[in-house]
Amino acid sequence: MEYKLKGDYFNGQFHFIAKTGTLGSDQVIKKFSPANLEHELWELHVFNQHVDPVIESAVDGFKQWRKTSNRERIDYLNKYKEIVLSKKEEIARAIALETGKPLWECMVEAGTVAAKVDHTINDSLPRIERQTMQEILPQTNGSVNYKPLGPCLVIGPFNFPCHLANGQIVSALIAGNSIIFKPSEKTAYSAQIMIECLHEAGFPKGVISLIQGGGHTASRLIKEKAIKGVFFTGSKEVGLKILETTHRDLSKLVALEMGGKNATIVHYDCNIDHTMGELLKSCFLTTGQRCTSASIIPIHRSIADEFINKFHELTKKLIIDHPIDHDREPFMGPLIDDKAVENYLLYMGMAKREGFEEVMRGKSIEKSFRGNYVSPSIHFTEKADPKSHFLRSELFAPNTIFVPYDEIEEAIDIANITNYGLAFSVFTQSEEIYDRCLVDIDAGIINRNRSTVGASSRLPFGGIKNSGNYRPAAVAMIDACAYQAASLDYYGETQGIETIKGIEE
Repeated sequence: MEYKLKGDYFNGQFHFIAKTGTLGSDQVIKKFSPANLEHELWELHVFNQHVDPVIESAVDGFKQWRKTSNRERIDYLNKYKEIVLSKKEEIARAIALETGKPLWECMVEAGTVAAKVDHTINDSLPRIERQTMQEILPQTNGSVNYKPLGPCLVIGPFNFPCHLANGQIVSALIAGNSIIFKPSEKTAYSAQIMIECLHEAGFPKGVISLIQGGGHTASRLIKEKAIKGVFFTGSKEVGLKILETTHRDLSKLVALEMGGKNATIVHYDCNIDHTMGELLKSCFLTTGQRCTSASIIPIHRSIADEFINKFHELTKKLIIDHPIDHDREPFMGPLIDDKAVENYLLYMGMAKREGFEEVMRGKSIEKSFRGNYVSPSIHFTEKADPKSHFLRSELFAPNTIFVPYDEIEEAIDIANITNYGLAFSVFTQSEEIYDRCLVDIDAGIINRNRSTVGASSRLPFGGIKNSGNYRPAAVAMIDACAYQAASLDYYGETQGIETIKGIEE
């Protein structure tokens, strides 16, 4: 095995009981690298009996943490940032082996974990600073105070196991909440490294907790009354289950970051070479396993044939290989597991049955290591059928569909055809068309001449419809980590009850 898991973390230390029995683990999960199915990475023991002590620890930690000053919280987070930077390569390697993403991409992710601390301090924290208003009423000042929610549960995804969860964790902490991190069971070790970094930063006991496990563990935690914030990144299906579980608990704030079926309009006046490069990234980076991946491409009919042919030729040149052990640095690695491969191939068959033209077939491929490797796929359809399951479904795999259009109104209708609304791009030189897209496209992210992937931490990140519930992450994540308390402060002379009308003398 490559790594050793230490168990769950609460009350300032890891708790691990390896042997089965009354105090043993409820489940054992063995993890093999998706890039080399002969390479066992770790063995995860799931301790569902740790739910109660984790909750108790987080409640105690919140009582202390909420009373700390912003300066103290910033100092702890800056220590955390320095520790993360010192372990950047270790973090990147763990992410690469667990997810299959190329090491260069994982180095970028590890870097963003540290950078997020600065963005949160400089750009997010001012959003919840106390606001004061003089003389809001006679001889009375007013203020808006931002107060932490309480213990917050962060449920992380596998595709960016550190970056996405870290953004929610750092925002929750700086707002004064304690956190419980339940990572994907597919990326348990990457999560453990992050918790080790937070532990080394010296946060008080109970402020940080980690509990490993699958969906059952998350369900147990979500139902706990003590949990006041639930921050989830993952699929629409799981997000809906979270809402079903929590909708009668008015004390919980739920922020959902879910999937996408994202469109990119390619207009006739775009810069072809620039658009080509950006589109390759948005369609196939991370093997298409990004919620912001572009999978529907409305393209102007006048340039469609030439553009698609060139895009196809470039796609065939993409290097697909092991994230670390390779002869040539890869553009993309494998899918996360065999179920993802099975689902991808299932959709390839569906595309054929629904009449989509196969420009490039998606299939399993063999590399020097036996892994979950697939080729990218490109499809074409003359018309966007709103009833098409293939067109409207999120594959979470390296697939894209070209659809020709004549007028920009058609392209916008195609872009809005799905029940998702996360990320969108338009490649054009026209300010007028860009403005039209800003108004008419139903999405939380709308770019011009930039791919749908690669968002800025200084802007909100989130979607609408089946992509989110109007609580974006990134710079705006902190908005979901605190509630507003209004206050009136009377400073005038004390008055007796004789000033009150309607009282008999």
